[in-house]
Amino acid sequence: MDWHEWHDSYDSPDSYLSRRLAIVQERLRLALDTAPPGPLTAISLCAGQGRDLIGVLADHPRGAEVRARLVELDERNVADATQAARAAGLPGVEVVAGDASLTDHYADLAPADLVLACGVLGNITDADVERLLDHCTALCRTGGTLVWTRSRDMVPDLVPQVCAWLEQRGFERLWVSDPSIPQSVGAHRFTGETRQLPTGTRMFDFVGYDVLRRT
Repeated sequence: MDWHEWHDSYDSPDSYLSRRLAIVQERLRLALDTAPPGPLTAISLCAGQGRDLIGVLADHPRGAEVRARLVELDERNVADATQAARAAGLPGVEVVAGDASLTDHYADLAPADLVLACGVLGNITDADVERLLDHCTALCRTGGTLVWTRSRDMVPDLVPQVCAWLEQRGFERLWVSDPSIPQSVGAHRFTGETRQLPTGTRMFDFVGYDVLRRT
């Protein structure tokens, strides 16, 4: 899979990626609108070109208050995200080229007010989905918001289980898109007690949805 070329579909307003992006951005704006006053922190795993978070921070009244770290493996996507953040006048946005599964990338920012796991859950095994969600109790601060995505057209439909796993771990369901939407988007608020994020730990192995569908 060419993950840089994959982003081209965002440029088509009728693509599923564009529709999903609009829903994700809506949830991010609401999370910022309702966040407590003062500086905020955000983490984005497998951030791609950062169109979701950077697109919101660029024109949100609180955009300048957010210190964000976007972690992405593809260096072409990293370059695009870095350029977008600069063009939007967002010095608080840092884009890191690296393996987003490694906890060390987030150790100095976690727990964060806003955690994005968009485009991750559909590219890892079900066991790793649960493992990553468990780590989200350390990535996300108490009262913080986790925004996530997962395709419903994979078998089985894991969205109900994602919600169950999160809610078992102290995440309160704020909103989940209608089951009729194939590319599901969810938002959960963490109400539990934040755990210490372990260092030197891999939270998941990125497989790719193309490989998962074949197997």
